Amino acid sequence: MKKQNYFKIAAVAVAMAIFTFGCTKATEDASKTTDVSTAELAKPNMDSLKAEIQALENTWAAADNARDANALAAMYADDAISMANNKPAISGKAAILKDLQEFLAKRAKGSTIGFETLDVFGDDNLLTEVGKTTIKDVAGKVTYTGKYMAIWEKHDDKWLTIRDMSNDDVKEK
Repeated sequence: MKKQNYFKIAAVAVAMAIFTFGCTKATEDASKTTDVSTAELAKPNMDSLKAEIQALENTWAAADNARDANALAAMYADDAISMANNKPAISGKAAILKDLQEFLAKRAKGSTIGFETLDVFGDDNLLTEVGKTTIKDVAGKVTYTGKYMAIWEKHDDKWLTIRDMSNDDVKEK
């Protein structure tokens, strides 16, 4: 009889071990699935963010084409820095506004500018944009193309430029 009791106890112990191992493995697998799902949910939708930035660039182009330096300056953070090619860095919204006014005054009458967002990377609060600038004359002929990078940051749910860098040393034909 003692052998039967040992056998029963051993059988129960083996069954408990198998059950415990199976439950532990299932829990580990479930936590991995949850971690992946949480990570996927936290990942920003870059296509959507790119579309948001392109919409801002379209607004920027409309203000630029209207020669509205104040509207352009409003798209910069107060402590923004603008770094254009062959010029010293410009710090602060007031200095950037002055530079924009000078730039817009030099632009050829009837010319238009457009911006194309090529890529964005970052997250829901801070993005780096890589883009292309195109300037056309009054007849629609492309007179200039250039590249730029901008760093956008969310301020009270509104994207503002905190840094911009371009190779734009525009010499229109």
